[in-house]
Amino acid sequence: MECSSMGLQDFFPKELAITAIEESEHSVSIRLKSRSEHCVCPRCGKELSRRRATYNRKAQDLPMIGKAVLLTVNVYEYQCEECNRPVAESFDGFLKPGSRLTERCEDFIARLALESSCEGASRILKELGVAYSGDSIIRLLLKRLKSRPMAEVGSIIGVDDFAYKKRRSYGTVIVDETTRKPVALLDGRDGTSLREWLRHNQHVKVITRDRASEYAKAIQEELPDAIQVADRFHLHENLLQAIKKALNSEIPGAVAAEGAKEREEVKKKRSRRKTPQHTS
Repeated sequence: MECSSMGLQDFFPKELAITAIEESEHSVSIRLKSRSEHCVCPRCGKELSRRRATYNRKAQDLPMIGKAVLLTVNVYEYQCEECNRPVAESFDGFLKPGSRLTERCEDFIARLALESSCEGASRILKELGVAYSGDSIIRLLLKRLKSRPMAEVGSIIGVDDFAYKKRRSYGTVIVDETTRKPVALLDGRDGTSLREWLRHNQHVKVITRDRASEYAKAIQEELPDAIQVADRFHLHENLLQAIKKALNSEIPGAVAAEGAKEREEVKKKRSRRKTPQHTS
């Protein structure tokens, strides 16, 4: 019977060669060395072959056999004659420039957070040997969201605010009313980010919103011909406030029933009669 085995090298890009592996009680440290001979400048797109220096990058990979996996990657730095700047080689699909996590580790963290919660994912990751806080997971998710291409949006949208942290940090969400799916998350709720977004989406014709004056002002300035619609919740709230105001102006706060005063006097007299008189 033939048996096939898969080497650890198969889990890493062919441009990286494993040079050493050290195992401790709680972690596995793997040293890798780049064996590429060129890289592409991300600014001008020119292929570079002139090496300038080498340096070590440290990153964390997915856990293995119940232990944290720590990588030390020896990479080359190239010199771009066109931009006159040094360029650090990157490994697309494995390790992004400046990242402390491999892309597959980032994918795992993002999926875990979306299926549970950021704080819950952080606690699970701690048990797996990956030290990553809930706030760091939020920043990772927001960074991934901003790097995604802008979703196509129809001519009818909904705008509302939400709280990242109540009374401290807020944002604005834009929803496509046709698909009922969110298409953009913007910073703040003062209308500045919404104004910038509308400037690049002039095809919008109808906008549903709450009663925030900042949103109304931004929409009026950028899309004066767009129809602004108050959402159902705030329509009901406006109606209830109008009814309450009308009732308060017509009906006094206290209404006495007919004969109530006479009945109250009778009760007082009866209570005085039942009160025992003490004699000395």
